[in-house]
Amino acid sequence: MNQNEKNKWQYNNAKEKVRKLKLFYLHLIGYFIGSALLLYNLYIVAGPYKNNIISLNLSILFFWTVLIIIHGLIVFKHKHIFKKSWEDKKTEQFLKEKEEKTTYWE
Repeated sequence: MNQNEKNKWQYNNAKEKVRKLKLFYLHLIGYFIGSALLLYNLYIVAGPYKNNIISLNLSILFFWTVLIIIHGLIVFKHKHIFKKSWEDKKTEQFLKEKEEKTTYWE
C-alpha cells in the first residue's frame, strides 16, 4: 500500500467516524425531544385507557434509553474520559502543589 492509498483510507475512516458521531448526536437530540413529548403526554393523559397509555409511554422511554446508551457505547467505544496524558499532568500538578506547600514554610 503506497502513501496515497494510505491517506485515502485514513480519510475515509475519519469521514466514517464523523458520520457515526453526527448520527449519534441527531439520535440524542431526537431522544430529548421525544422524551419531552412523552413525559408531557404522561402529564395530560386522562380517560379510561390512562393506565395503558402510561405503561406504553414508560416502556417506550425505557427501551429508547437503553438503545441510546448502546448507541453511545458503540460510537465512543475507543474514547476514554481520562486519558493517560491527563492523568500524568494531574499527578505532576499535585506533586508540585505538595512541594510548594512543604517548601513554603521552610
